[in-house]
Amino acid sequence: MGKKVTNKVIFENITVLDAGAKGVSVAKAPEGQVIFIPNVVPGDVVDVQTLKKRKSYFEGKAIKFHEYSSDRIEPICEHFGACGGCKWQNMHYDKQLFYKNQEVYNNLKRIGKIELPEFEPILGSAKQFFYRNKMEFGFSDTRWLTEKEIQSGETFQKNALGFHIPRMWDKILDIEKCHLQEDPSNTIRNSIKEFATQKGMTFFNARNHEGLLRTLMIRTASTGEIMVLIQFYQEEKANRELLMDFIFEKFPQITSLQYVINSKANDTLYDQDIKLYKGRDYILEEMEGLHFSINAKSFYQTNSDQAYELYKITREFAGLTGNEVVYDLYTGTGTIAQFVSKQAKKVIGVEAVPEAIFDAKENAKRNKITNCEFYVGDMKNVFNDAFIAQHGQPDVIITDPPRDGMHADVVAQIMKIAPNKVVYVSCNSATQARDLALMDEKYKVTRVRPVDMFPQTHHVENVVLLELRK
Repeated sequence: MGKKVTNKVIFENITVLDAGAKGVSVAKAPEGQVIFIPNVVPGDVVDVQTLKKRKSYFEGKAIKFHEYSSDRIEPICEHFGACGGCKWQNMHYDKQLFYKNQEVYNNLKRIGKIELPEFEPILGSAKQFFYRNKMEFGFSDTRWLTEKEIQSGETFQKNALGFHIPRMWDKILDIEKCHLQEDPSNTIRNSIKEFATQKGMTFFNARNHEGLLRTLMIRTASTGEIMVLIQFYQEEKANRELLMDFIFEKFPQITSLQYVINSKANDTLYDQDIKLYKGRDYILEEMEGLHFSINAKSFYQTNSDQAYELYKITREFAGLTGNEVVYDLYTGTGTIAQFVSKQAKKVIGVEAVPEAIFDAKENAKRNKITNCEFYVGDMKNVFNDAFIAQHGQPDVIITDPPRDGMHADVVAQIMKIAPNKVVYVSCNSATQARDLALMDEKYKVTRVRPVDMFPQTHHVENVVLLELRK
């Protein structure tokens, strides 16, 4: 039943039915409208207070639990519920994998509307916590207080160093311990916050655009190397050097210590001049004896161990014999290209970001790989008839586009040149399904395997093998 409370509706004894997009769960109101609810698990029976009403659905929150789902577990993180980073931490891991697999299947079937083979089992992550190699934290002089903290009546330190509250660009939740990145990540972050507060350094105010300390990035590698980058909003040389010297002396194991002065409206780094303070300006990742340099701006899969498994599946799907010309579209820093190069005649990598292609070429030199070539440019413009005439007809195309999927012109060009196989790696099975539908006239999907790169979240990667129809 439903009843109105101050223009909001409370629905009682609602059974949560499914796990939905963006980490929220799905239920139905008595009259059939969909309700999206965070921090609940399919099988929970709850009273729901609606927060927003849309044309065909509600957004709400659980205000009372009548029954707990058998799939529910106790979250290990003290910040669960306030932090939006690990929305599925209250769900058994095998059930997380079930819903991720279901999402991929539904997208490919409903959006792609194509004939599908039986899915190969979703590949779970051996590490379900402390698996990320890159974390970014925000400084704030107006710490977000949880309901529990507000009700306690205590006075809390105003400075925060942690994560943005979901949908609140100017609010930072202070993080004591994060379970996503291995130590010394937590120790580094907490030490920086404590030292900066003791020394009276100002934390950033996002609304007024003032304060010294803006963001902290920590990158780690399976080799044990560590990168720390501090983003300052303004130059205060004495304070900057004081903090950077403290970090380096406190954590001598840091391989790369860098900073940037960024006074623009947003805190993205890609257009910024990054300064090296101590060490070298990159860290090294290793995979099957290959070494990849990662700088502050580099894209690298954020779960190193699972990236290795993802690349192995990609290589297996490609089925290379040593005689093939392979095109690696959206190659990034060339990791997949170099990973498959031993089994290929030649690999051509294409990427729009110049810095990524520079890294790809440097990594190929470091790894003494001579059969990989890398080119920079907008994919829809570079990947044309003249480019293919120059570099050869591909036998296999590997494509790993951004979340938006491939541009329609790129799909059309693949269809035109018709390589024998296309291995499509995607972080968004919805846009992947759209592209597969466009290719269905010539290509049959013969293998599908989802890969869980991000335990405790709803995100899932998917690898698809397409083969020319006979």
